[in-house]
Amino acid sequence: MLARAARGTGALLLRGSVQAPGRAPRRASSGLPRNTVVLFVPQQEAWVVERMGRFHRILEPGLNVLIPVLDRIRYVQSLKEIVINVPEQSAVTLDNVTLQIDGVLYLRIMDPYKASYGVEDPEYAVTQLAQTTMRSELGKLSLDKVFRERESLNANIVDAINQAADCWGIRCLRYEIKDIHVPPRVKESMQMQVEAERRKRATVLESEGTRESAINVAEGKKQAQILASEAEKAEQINQAAGEASAVLAKAKAKAEAIRILAAALTQHNGDAAASLTVAEQYVSAFSKLAKDSNTVLLPSNPGDVTSMVAQAMGVYGALTKAPVPGAQNSVTSRNNRDGSTDASLEELDRVKLS
Repeated sequence: MLARAARGTGALLLRGSVQAPGRAPRRASSGLPRNTVVLFVPQQEAWVVERMGRFHRILEPGLNVLIPVLDRIRYVQSLKEIVINVPEQSAVTLDNVTLQIDGVLYLRIMDPYKASYGVEDPEYAVTQLAQTTMRSELGKLSLDKVFRERESLNANIVDAINQAADCWGIRCLRYEIKDIHVPPRVKESMQMQVEAERRKRATVLESEGTRESAINVAEGKKQAQILASEAEKAEQINQAAGEASAVLAKAKAKAEAIRILAAALTQHNGDAAASLTVAEQYVSAFSKLAKDSNTVLLPSNPGDVTSMVAQAMGVYGALTKAPVPGAQNSVTSRNNRDGSTDASLEELDRVKLS
């Protein structure tokens, strides 16, 4: 009976361990505690007691009293978290690649009664369930997704184990895949794929860099042309504004000069001053003959300065001769002006002919 209890559901004991052929390592006991009437149960352990071959109760940690002969300790369950190594096994992925995968299983006994009477060997049952579930989940994924979705794969295995092991009083806390071994040829193909992907990314990045560089250069040229045109526009505007200001300033200066000259001519001896100025300008202009052109028009007596001044004064007098006042005889005034104009023109012709 004791040997059967050690192989059965009471295999999760505190002391000792044995290795069953073809199974994962499990906890076992060299012997069950004897009924000494007064018993002390350690913490995190549950002792299952049978009375006359039938389940009676579960002893809690601390002091407990049993009836000799009638009561017997049938199973000792550990309530601590247990770690089980899942042996390496082969599995086929969705794209028909054979993998060798092993893992680690973390579980805890939640109900000592179910763990004792619900299954013959809890550790072996959970280990087999983990292996079959892992093969089933791997068959739903391709090789690339196996490496990317290990966390979701572990979570799916834990959910499947908990659904099946609920009636055993066992709860799976975590399942972790330790190693994934890929066939050598598949590994070489994966390495070539990784290298090709890296070369592709490098080529794409280089082309994107070239494109960005060309865009930046074109954008720079565009901005430079825009700035140059704006600068030229501003320069032309400023130049036009400067020329307009200069013309306006010259016009104002000329108007002011004419106004001052007109005011000076109305003063005493203004005509004499104007005659002197005209004579000086005539002499100055005569001195510049033949300097700017090869064609020269000379008077008949260029050495007679007095006659030249007299002629200049005569022209000035003819041009500045005032009309006859009086608005009542406009025709006569117009005739006088026409006669003065004709006289002035005759005087100019005479000067030219001389």
